[in-house]
Amino acid sequence: MNVIWRTLLIIARARRRMRREGALESSEVGRISLTTLPTDLDILRHMNNGRYLSLFDLGRWDLLIRTGLFDAMKKRGWYAVVSSETITFRKSLQLWQRFDIESRFVGHDEKAMFLEHRAVVDGEVYARVIVRARMLRRSGGTVPHDELFAAVGTPAGIPDIDDWIHDWATASALPSTRKPAPSVWG
Repeated sequence: MNVIWRTLLIIARARRRMRREGALESSEVGRISLTTLPTDLDILRHMNNGRYLSLFDLGRWDLLIRTGLFDAMKKRGWYAVVSSETITFRKSLQLWQRFDIESRFVGHDEKAMFLEHRAVVDGEVYARVIVRARMLRRSGGTVPHDELFAAVGTPAGIPDIDDWIHDWATASALPSTRKPAPSVWG
């Protein structure tokens, strides 16, 4: 339950930073600072591997709000959903350890946007996640990129997607919801 309170706090802080500092460019890195709390730990007394993904969501909220994308989405009845993500761990975060979550857009393909989040301590990467997210309409259906970019502008300065990210997204994709996806173990 503590992540909901952190989410509300991050949203409030992001709105305040947006008013004070102005919007982030879509190619800029967003940063938020957090502390590893007792509720983030697993039985081995370091950050639980699943908690990283929940906390990276906080970086995504900050980035969406501070780039202005969240307000554009809300106005049009759109929302983003994570369709796939992959995480790599390098070092463990310990109890009460301060760390930053760095977030940025790293590109898009014909169906989705890609983001990267990093857990960073004193400039050193502890964990990194690549997220593939799709934009959907509350009324149903996917928002095509031409409509998205017409509404919020075509992002400038975002690098091309690394080949491995594109390959990963293709290889990890499940069938669409309109096709069967039986659970058959081979």
